[in-house]
Amino acid sequence: MIKIALIVVAVIVVLFFVIAALIPRNHIASVSRVVRGAPASVYAIVRNAASAPEWRKDVQKVEILDATHFREHAKYGTVTYEIVEDQPGQRYVTRIADKNLGHGGTWTYEFAPDAAGTRVTITENGEVSNLIFRFLSRFVFGYTSNLDGVLAALAAKCDIAPRPSGGPSPAR
Repeated sequence: MIKIALIVVAVIVVLFFVIAALIPRNHIASVSRVVRGAPASVYAIVRNAASAPEWRKDVQKVEILDATHFREHAKYGTVTYEIVEDQPGQRYVTRIADKNLGHGGTWTYEFAPDAAGTRVTITENGEVSNLIFRFLSRFVFGYTSNLDGVLAALAAKCDIAPRPSGGPSPAR
């Protein structure tokens, strides 16, 4: 009976790794949402990496390393990012600078005017080399779970941001 159980466990483990190896290493995932505020204002919130712990519950602290690098200490671990493109009010691109995480890639934030505020689109161009992470990100967490969380936190931050003077306040 123990022998059969060990064989079943071994088959499951092998099957897990075979399936994980068949999942593409690279992926592209994108989410979009309209948030309140002008593109320049929404961009400024995202671009100010040091303020992320104020509006993102998953980030405990951020170290600014230099003009193009910052390190997030978050619930998922510590990750160093490099800013690879910065077009104020329009586009902001970061890349994971760490090479030993088992995952990497870029996050592209795009800010477009919308009648209701700003349409923010976040696109992850990701790479997952670790087979366990690859399986979990594909079948358990989903490629957009982190993107959705950041976008929801940004929307919440923009919702409580001060309104421009002279503008009407929403009815409550």
